[in-house]
Amino acid sequence: MNYSFDSFPKEGLHEECGVFGIYSDGSINPAYACYNGLLALQHRGQESCGIAVSDDGVINYHKDMGLVTEVFNNSILDSLTGQMAVSHVRYSTAGGSVLENAQPLVMRYIKGTLAVAHNGNLTNSVEIRKSLETRGAIFQTTIDSEVICYMIARERIHSGSAEQAVINAVKKLEGAYSLLVMSPRKLIAARDPHGFRPLCMGKLNNTVVFASESSALDACGAVFVRDIEPGEIVVVDEDGVKSIMPEKKSNKSLCVFEYIYFARSDSYIDGISVYETRKQAGRILAREYPVEADMVIGGPESGIDAAIGYAEESGIPYEKGIVKNTYIGRTFIKPSQSERMKSVRIKLNPISDKIKGKRVVVIDDSIVRGTTIDRITNMLRSAGAKEVHMRISSPPFLWPCYYGTDIPSRGELIAVNHNIDEICKLSGADTLGYLPVSSLDEMLGFKPCGYCDACFTGSYPAPITKLSLQGKERGGMNFSEKENCASKEEN
Repeated sequence: MNYSFDSFPKEGLHEECGVFGIYSDGSINPAYACYNGLLALQHRGQESCGIAVSDDGVINYHKDMGLVTEVFNNSILDSLTGQMAVSHVRYSTAGGSVLENAQPLVMRYIKGTLAVAHNGNLTNSVEIRKSLETRGAIFQTTIDSEVICYMIARERIHSGSAEQAVINAVKKLEGAYSLLVMSPRKLIAARDPHGFRPLCMGKLNNTVVFASESSALDACGAVFVRDIEPGEIVVVDEDGVKSIMPEKKSNKSLCVFEYIYFARSDSYIDGISVYETRKQAGRILAREYPVEADMVIGGPESGIDAAIGYAEESGIPYEKGIVKNTYIGRTFIKPSQSERMKSVRIKLNPISDKIKGKRVVVIDDSIVRGTTIDRITNMLRSAGAKEVHMRISSPPFLWPCYYGTDIPSRGELIAVNHNIDEICKLSGADTLGYLPVSSLDEMLGFKPCGYCDACFTGSYPAPITKLSLQGKERGGMNFSEKENCASKEEN
């Protein structure tokens, strides 16, 4: 559960980004399909969004800061005519939250126009960018997605096709990327060799759709076909769909937090139900940390599924103990400390007659920095809860992420600086239990899906450069920690 109140921007995980693309057979309007797809992916990014459409090779686009419903209306969508489109919702994990960093990026170069939508973070973007800048490249943004655009454009000059340019470019990229690339005549989808970020394909008649999550396919009426394989590049043009598989396979390393928090409950990622994994996490917590209690509640919204699983396993009744006000805008302003304290009760409010005098188990999905850890506990106690037992459906965060999740440097992670008993005391809860890292396989049904758990274990599946380490902008990691981290990543 990520209580991303504007007054507490440093606590909690933030979503990554979401991409959606379509090559239409004429039966679906690409711009409107993207709009519906982005609405289904809005949870992955609320800072900015955009749609780029190709009309017989002429690319037109619109993007701005804000939610999908704030940026687009019928007049704008009607102006975006064409046969194919790529689109994007953004939360910034690299680069500032400003308009020039909004995607898709549309680049005009000697071969025409290129539009790119990217989810993930490159781990060697700093080195590539410096190399390009020393050769005269001028960057308009501060995001690594522009590095990808440059690489593809440079390769296209010497390649016979857009897909060959993408193939050549991605060989030089390290880290996480789920890409949608639109040239004047082709729509190309690419997923990094480790498969850090999700990407799937759907169809409706002869229309082909790509999306970060399967729920976005449902939103535009497309039927799920399959997930894009790690390292795979899929090309769609007037001749149909072509798949290009990597020459060498890497170990699959999908971000496990997609299942714990990022993805929508109704999505399936790499063949696994997000809803079922969250319920299973709750069941595991019930077995690992049993407690006598009167009710189980979940923090809206991502803690609810795990709370249902905890209730089923423990036999303790599940109740809707907290109501979320879904109409509070992103720009909700709290100018003073007293107002900031009230913000939790405005965004979330307990059902007091259900909670008063009860022993409550509350399920949350994560504790990151711990700066707001006591807010929910205090709210429940104020509503009359006799006991509050906190259960976290993920392991403790001990390492930062370099692949596109906003997990900060080690010095800011509460689990690095405090043991579980200390965190429990800070939270104000009577007891606290985290999902054991050894239970992640069980959470995923022991399916051989391959996942990245580096934020819990420090075992990074793709190399991290020292410049990337130093570029983690949120401080708290001293030089010796960086060196130790680098050594661990290289081993």
